[in-house]
Amino acid sequence: MQPNLETLAGPLAADPILARRGRHLDADLLLEIGATTWLLTLRAGRLLEVRRGPFVLPSYTLALRIPAEAAARFAAQPPQPGWHDLLALRRQGALSIEGDTALFFAHLLWFKGFFDLLRAAPPLPAEAPPPPVGTPVFEGLLGRYLRLDIEGRPHRVYVEEAGEGPPLLLLHTAGSDGRQWRDLLNDADLTARFRCIAFDMPWHGKSSPPVGWEREEYCLTTARYTGLVMTMARALGLDRPIVMGCSIGGRIVLDLAAEHPDALGGVIGLQGSAFTGSYYDLSVLHHPRIHGGEVCAGLVSGLVGPASPQAGKWETLWHYAQGGPGVFRGDLHFYAEEGDLRGKLGRIDTARCPVALLCGEFDYSCRPADTQATAAAIPGAEAVIMPGLGHFPMSENWPALKPYLLPVLDRLLSRPRRGAA
Repeated sequence: MQPNLETLAGPLAADPILARRGRHLDADLLLEIGATTWLLTLRAGRLLEVRRGPFVLPSYTLALRIPAEAAARFAAQPPQPGWHDLLALRRQGALSIEGDTALFFAHLLWFKGFFDLLRAAPPLPAEAPPPPVGTPVFEGLLGRYLRLDIEGRPHRVYVEEAGEGPPLLLLHTAGSDGRQWRDLLNDADLTARFRCIAFDMPWHGKSSPPVGWEREEYCLTTARYTGLVMTMARALGLDRPIVMGCSIGGRIVLDLAAEHPDALGGVIGLQGSAFTGSYYDLSVLHHPRIHGGEVCAGLVSGLVGPASPQAGKWETLWHYAQGGPGVFRGDLHFYAEEGDLRGKLGRIDTARCPVALLCGEFDYSCRPADTQATAAAIPGAEAVIMPGLGHFPMSENWPALKPYLLPVLDRLLSRPRRGAA
């Protein structure tokens, strides 16, 4: 990638989306790509001046440094999994962020758009708008509140379901809610064979926190999460449900399989490795200088597969942008810190509770290698890597996920069902 930064002022100003996202961005940006360095003066998101180094003790607000080889992989077309996004570079150890890092994360979507200009990515193909609905029609799913006690405290949990048959309990990702399963809940092939149920975890979506939340800091742990899923399964009267979750949901199904194998009909983990760790400072997710919704959406934007439909991508990101203050951060306490399940994998008996793990190739959070290593540590588990997909296969591109998911469900459905434990 050999950008001509001197020509970018016009395209930056002409892009209405970047102009809006950068309208509060004032920075002196030091940009180092390989051996070449530039100093950019940015005011209200506009590029006022570009100076090319070398510099002696330059003064800057923020510095971004990328090795030449990493920059070349980032610029490759088509995009390379694991190198296609700024935070993917960060995960690879190929992006150094120095100076006012809060400024970087506060304007993360602007910086991602700016780097898309630098690498001269081809424009996305135009997507035909969906046809008009015509006569107004209700979807075939049912949404309602379930009143129950969780950890001894009264809650109202929002639940959506559709279909009839063996129960398929669906767990959403960190910081989002059950809307991620909208396409599955409207799929006649699934609802003809399963009672499909998705719920918003407390603090998420349409499920409020419990009374007294204002005196608490939300923090998800392994024990709390597993307890919640089992409490919901009992309250809904589910007989040995198949539990399918994504991201944190794809992680917790491993704990469910280890701790409650005879109460389940099997588990499916989408993007579900036993551990990931963190590749950025999680404090930016709940920071007084950073808009929580925008940074949450910005952080996960590169986890969507580049070829996924734009409508699916941006609806997925909208759900993240609506999360409550600190909720995504609280979920990641489990996902990136406390919830290391590698020590439990050897306890999972797939003869009692089958395990299937499906992973999109463009996920740099739960990477394909992480999924494969997790499956290898569980005798009898299967792992499937899905080309083109990212971290949110059910919401970013359901038609691409469905062909991989149906055979797994067929195998689980063909197993003899024992009585409830």
